Amino acid sequence: MTAYEPPGDPGAGTDPAPGPGPAGYDAVVLAGGAARRLGGADKPGLRVGGRALLDRVLAACAGARTTVVVAGPRPTARPVTWAREDPPGGGPLAALAAGLRHTTAEFVVVLSADLPFLGEPTVVRLLSALAAGEADGVLLTDADGRDQPLVAAYRASAVRRELAALAGDRADPAGREGREDPGDRPDLTGMPLRRLTGALRLARVPDAVASFDCDTWDDIATARARIREHGHVLDEWISAAKDELGIDLDVDTGLLLDLARDAAHGVARPAAPLTTFLVGYVAGRAGGGPEAVAEAARKAAALAQRWADEATDARPDA
Repeated sequence: MTAYEPPGDPGAGTDPAPGPGPAGYDAVVLAGGAARRLGGADKPGLRVGGRALLDRVLAACAGARTTVVVAGPRPTARPVTWAREDPPGGGPLAALAAGLRHTTAEFVVVLSADLPFLGEPTVVRLLSALAAGEADGVLLTDADGRDQPLVAAYRASAVRRELAALAGDRADPAGREGREDPGDRPDLTGMPLRRLTGALRLARVPDAVASFDCDTWDDIATARARIREHGHVLDEWISAAKDELGIDLDVDTGLLLDLARDAAHGVARPAAPLTTFLVGYVAGRAGGGPEAVAEAARKAAALAQRWADEATDARPDA
């Protein structure tokens, strides 16, 4: 388990994101672990806030050109490329090599599949820091300052170079000048991830929230409780609902909440959900999009205000 600290929004980090990340990146998500501390449960499929842990991670790296999930295929909220280390269960280094074979971008984001609070802003922050510096990789550190190499962005060429070196060292412990391409299925089975990260020049970004991972049932319970806290529950629900309905639409939720409040107070409480439904219906007929929602909400809010004004302006002798 990575230590969890309640303050902060999921994936927001402790500082503002330094700007947009590189135009193109690939992502490798490792989702094939044995989950021994969960009694062998299907950890990527466990749900937090109504969404599988794997789908939550896939949403955070939705900007990737190619997303590779190293595990056995399963239904996911968005299309991915599936890969598997050979033999299966060979550990994170072998899994990373298997996933990397399907990527072509200069930068690759490497993630575990058990990060309930990871968000796209954190992915952008990692990529931006990598692009702006000279390090081989940028990774998160948790609340205790520990490195989290499976919440990181790397230069793919550096990772491939070191994987080839490790494979060559195992094949010939005495060393050799020519190293194999890791695409030739190197034998990295059982090697710890630190053999790779120890050879790379790494920079670090602290984020106690986004680095929280779920290794035990207590971790799962903590994550499920956290997303129901008052400051997060609405955003979590909207994200889950959009995934479930298969839509990718960012709207001003504050605008809709204000509309619901005005309709409830100025007309009648049942008017709030009915009005927001009508706004969505009208926006859909207008082609959808944030602008259509905002325009429909503006008109409905003006009507609700006029309705409320009539009640307050009523005169006994009118």
